Amino acid sequence: CTSSTTDSMSSSKSSQERLTQKLGKIKEGALSRGFALAKISMAAGAQAASYGIGNLLSSQANKPERLKTFLTAQMSLLARELGQLKGSVMKVGQMLSVLGEHLLPAEANALLKSLQSQSPALEWKAVERVLKRQLGSEKLALLEIDPEPVASASLGQVHRARHQRDGRLLALKIQYPGVDRAIESDLKLLRSLLSMTHLIPKGPKYDELFYEVREMLEQEVDYRHEFTATRAFRQALVDDPHYIVPEVDPEFSTDRVLTTSYEEGIAIDSPEIMALSQERRNAIGFAALSLYFRELFQLGRVQTDPHFGNYRVRLGVGGKTLDQLILLDFGAVRELSAQFREPYYELVRGSFLGDRKLLEKGAHALGFLKKGDSPELKNCFSELCDLFMEPFLEGPTSKTPPGLFDREGTYDWGQSDLPKRVIKKGAELALTFKLRTPPREIVFLDRKMGGVFVFLSVLKVKLRSRELLEEYLKNLISIDNAMRRG
Repeated sequence: CTSSTTDSMSSSKSSQERLTQKLGKIKEGALSRGFALAKISMAAGAQAASYGIGNLLSSQANKPERLKTFLTAQMSLLARELGQLKGSVMKVGQMLSVLGEHLLPAEANALLKSLQSQSPALEWKAVERVLKRQLGSEKLALLEIDPEPVASASLGQVHRARHQRDGRLLALKIQYPGVDRAIESDLKLLRSLLSMTHLIPKGPKYDELFYEVREMLEQEVDYRHEFTATRAFRQALVDDPHYIVPEVDPEFSTDRVLTTSYEEGIAIDSPEIMALSQERRNAIGFAALSLYFRELFQLGRVQTDPHFGNYRVRLGVGGKTLDQLILLDFGAVRELSAQFREPYYELVRGSFLGDRKLLEKGAHALGFLKKGDSPELKNCFSELCDLFMEPFLEGPTSKTPPGLFDREGTYDWGQSDLPKRVIKKGAELALTFKLRTPPREIVFLDRKMGGVFVFLSVLKVKLRSRELLEEYLKNLISIDNAMRRG
């Protein structure tokens, strides 16, 4: 749920219907939520049985249309039921929608994507009770709040307000009652549900995903933390005209209410954005990619929840001003420790430069590789790193699919299936070799990088990106040298 959002989030009929459908209350107790998830599991299992899921998912099966129909039915069930439950279960649905861009049929993933920004809202009287407890009657009297939400999502919903004294437009993100207490029980039940729906495989990565999701959710329900993170990002980017970060308002912010300036914009994957010229979409994509590198290499803190609901675009007027990327929701910001950053940067530099020795040095320090590993394992890991670097090559190689680079070395994200190939190579590595558990930072960085790649792919961006990454890496080396001299 975004701390500052717009009433033009979606023009589709289904999104509008979801906003008008209200929930009287949210199931808060472990028993009631467990019963609801059990019902979803039973329904998902019944669907799987009716479609003969064992045959559909076997390597010998050649039934793409039937599999597509099955997955769409499963996503319809999940989107409908998770949107009603809110909280942890819905948040996992949002995460699956990012991966689903390249793993699920378009019709199926469209249903999951609906969880990113719009789902049934909580009735105003229930939200008002939260506001009265958190702000008190005296402060509430200073605000003229629209009882119709402009957005509703997994952990809370956003209402637009006007400060009655100075006329400022504000966005109030109000946390749903009980979602903070339901995290642990929700995640235990979700493991069973997702296994039943056959959406993600079991194994070490599965366990790490849920460990990371638990930490992320516990942080995201801490609105004081998000208040501080939002302010820090605004200070870091305030002089860059490519980005807009809402301004936090301490007077109307508490543990369960986060108030910011209201920022007008439109959804990333809206028809208006897709209708922009190639040049303008390229510029938006460049801003998103540059921001990720800035977070990773300069700020040392990364917003790790990359779904589309956390971004908006404010279009430039008459081509005279920039299209600006509005950055929303800083609940999932993670700090990168110095112990992690140094070997990770070595890994990135080694992959970028084609320096196998440097790459393996970073991989050993991070625990991906160990002394005595076979050449086959090292080669497979190196090939995975090479895939991540594909968009930052000077031009095509014998290993890159045809048609992705033009003569100037511009990479065509709209034609690329890179996320699919990365997932395939990662699965090959996991299945063929016994991998060690990497630093937990890798889990959310993988998620962030995958989200940025999908962002560029959906916008059909065409970029020559090598110089961008090279500049950040050069600055990194200059800083390292200066620190050593000091």
